[in-house]
Amino acid sequence: MTCRPGSRTLGIATIGQAPRDDIAALFAAHAPAGTKVILRGALDGLSDAEVDGLAPESGGDTLYTRLRGGRDVRISKKAVIARSPDVLARLRQDGCDVLVYACTGDFPPMPGDEGVLFPSRVLNGLAAGLLPRGRLGLLIPLAEQADKLAAKWARSGLEIVAEALAPSAGQAEAEAAARRLASRQPDLVAMDCMSYTPATKAWVKPALDVPALLAITATGRVLREMLD
Repeated sequence: MTCRPGSRTLGIATIGQAPRDDIAALFAAHAPAGTKVILRGALDGLSDAEVDGLAPESGGDTLYTRLRGGRDVRISKKAVIARSPDVLARLRQDGCDVLVYACTGDFPPMPGDEGVLFPSRVLNGLAAGLLPRGRLGLLIPLAEQADKLAAKWARSGLEIVAEALAPSAGQAEAEAAARRLASRQPDLVAMDCMSYTPATKAWVKPALDVPALLAITATGRVLREMLD
């Protein structure tokens, strides 16, 4: 990955479809003035029926994303991985200097992922630095992801507690999920999905009463360091 003076083009790969103006705008807000943002999705070009054909095989194969028209879907992680190298290649062809893979999932090495920033590594690194030992609370999109995501975060000295909250949920649902998670007394909370927004964080913070890490803004601040 290179970031040359005067050449600031940020490429965003999503596991869903472009456009995702919400994700692009939040990353652009953290980038230096004049940064060009290009977003492409792993499901670009697919019809709704074709997307529905990419159903997960199991809870461990499940990813959550929002489609171009705003529909929430569960899709196969294997299918996303298979389509991702082409997305990364097209972003490089677009002239992107810095690339981010806008999903907090844990992904294996993929062709063309050299130098790509993965938010899961940012979020996990922050959590490890802030909470070497203790109880980590997770807000996750789908209840069926709990075992998989707890395993992703597991490390010695850390207890994981998780609560499901759909990123499309309203304020009342978010506050209720936060109260349920708070009752399990976490020391720190990680909001483990790129579709959670600053508004979601503002809704859950009062009930949690502990620091909460929002994936998209945490990653955006790291990108700012890379782009400056």
